[in-house]
Amino acid sequence: MSHSCIAAVTGANKGIGLAIVRNLALQYPQSSFNNGPFLIYLTARDKTRGQDALKSIQSDSALKKARALAQDGGLTTVKYQELDIADDQSINSFANFLKKEHPDGIDMLINNAGIAEQGFHPEMVDTTLKINYYGTLHTTLALLPHLRPGGRLVNVSSMAGKLNKYSPTITSRFRAARSVSDITTLMQEFSASVHEGRHTEAGWPSVAYSTSKAGVTGMTRVLAREVSEGKVEGVREGVLVNSCCPGYVKTDMTKGGGAKTPDQGARTPVMLALGELG
Repeated sequence: MSHSCIAAVTGANKGIGLAIVRNLALQYPQSSFNNGPFLIYLTARDKTRGQDALKSIQSDSALKKARALAQDGGLTTVKYQELDIADDQSINSFANFLKKEHPDGIDMLINNAGIAEQGFHPEMVDTTLKINYYGTLHTTLALLPHLRPGGRLVNVSSMAGKLNKYSPTITSRFRAARSVSDITTLMQEFSASVHEGRHTEAGWPSVAYSTSKAGVTGMTRVLAREVSEGKVEGVREGVLVNSCCPGYVKTDMTKGGGAKTPDQGARTPVMLALGELG
């Protein structure tokens, strides 16, 4: 079957990512993107967890009641595809898979994958940056040129990355950034200062997750401007680039301490993917 609209969601085997897949399927029929059958790639790094998540989608009571899935007479098909954003080879393999299967492109990419580990030490900082910042960046750059005209890129970030934890100099550099490389330089300097034991005096907080998300927000902001100004080679006309905070959601990442359900956390990412914007 050919599909009129195609989406990919990273980190989608549980929590907010799984809720994003679910709500894309529920809301697609009423969206302006609805021009026929809809295909969603539910991606995860672990095959067993990804396939278990797919089974949960296929048996979801709300999706069945809405007849949202093709198996129940609806428009949406959900498929599992392996993707580990900590691994450049995995990112490239996924990009090549999409280009082969969908040479005309896909319509939306929602980068949700990420980690939040306890503690603070150099190795944990590097792991957090590798996944949350560099993994999101590399997935974005690999797939952005494959978005169809009018496509959507949504990077799930966090209010934890707001710029009230940094020295005035670092805050100014985030705000003055004019390229992705400017943000990447800040991430590199943060990591180096942690390894050297001088991050506090250099103006950085002792929080890897927050800093990685400040990087995601900053990177997305400058990339959105570059795309809108036609400065990113290979990106097609009308592609919209956004980042968002889903809120404090009850997930494994927050150890169940959030104030929102995963479905509530999925609202903004799904709106930015399917909604009428601008």
